[in-house]
Amino acid sequence: MLFLHPGFRGKGLGKLLMQYAIAEHQVKKVEVNEQNHQALGFYQHLGFKVVARRDTDYSGRPYPILTMVLD
Repeated sequence: MLFLHPGFRGKGLGKLLMQYAIAEHQVKKVEVNEQNHQALGFYQHLGFKVVARRDTDYSGRPYPILTMVLD
C-alpha cells in the first residue's frame, strides 16, 4: 500500500516512490479501491491499466477493488 499525507501530495513524492518500487522491487501490479479516483488516476498516469475488478475487498466488505498492471 502506498499512502502519502495530504500535505505531501502533488509534489512528485508518490511518483518517486513508485519509480523506486518498480525499479528496485519489480512492482508490476497494484490493487486500488475503485472509489478512490485520485489513486486510480495516479496509477493510470504511471502507465498501469485495469485488468480485473472484484466487488468486495479482501475482508468481504462492499468496496470494489481494481487490479492494475504496468503496461
